[in-house]
Amino acid sequence: MHLAYPAVLAALLFCTGLYGVLARRNAILVLMSVELMLNAVNLNLVAFDAWLSRAAEDTLHSGQALALFTIAIAAAEIGIGLAIVLAVYRNRGTSDVDRLRDTAEGHDPDAPDSDATGRALPAPAAGEKAEATA
Repeated sequence: MHLAYPAVLAALLFCTGLYGVLARRNAILVLMSVELMLNAVNLNLVAFDAWLSRAAEDTLHSGQALALFTIAIAAAEIGIGLAIVLAVYRNRGTSDVDRLRDTAEGHDPDAPDSDATGRALPAPAAGEKAEATA
C-alpha cells in the first residue's frame, strides 16, 4: 500500500477535527474533535513507521510505540476533560463554550455590581460616594 493513502486519510481526519474544534459550541463535541485530531496523528505515526521500517530494515517500531503513548495520553485527557465539563455543567447549567467565557464564580458581566456570592449590591444612598472595591 502506498504511503499517500493513510496520509490523505489522516489529513481528512485532522481537518474534520479542526473544523469541529473551531465550529462547535458544545464542550463535549470539542473534546471529540480533539480526539479525531489525535487519531489522525496516530495514523500518520503508524504509517510512517511502517514505511520507514520497510525502507531501512528497522525493527524498532518507534512510531507504533509513540502512537500507544499518545493513545494513553489522550485517554487521560478525555477523562480530565469530561470531569471539568461535568463540573462546569453542574455549576453553570450549560456546556456551551461561548457562554463560559467568564469563568469567575458568580460573575455576570451584564448584571450590576455584585458581591462574591453573585447577589447584587445595594445602590449607594444619595450623597454617599460609592467605594471602590478591589
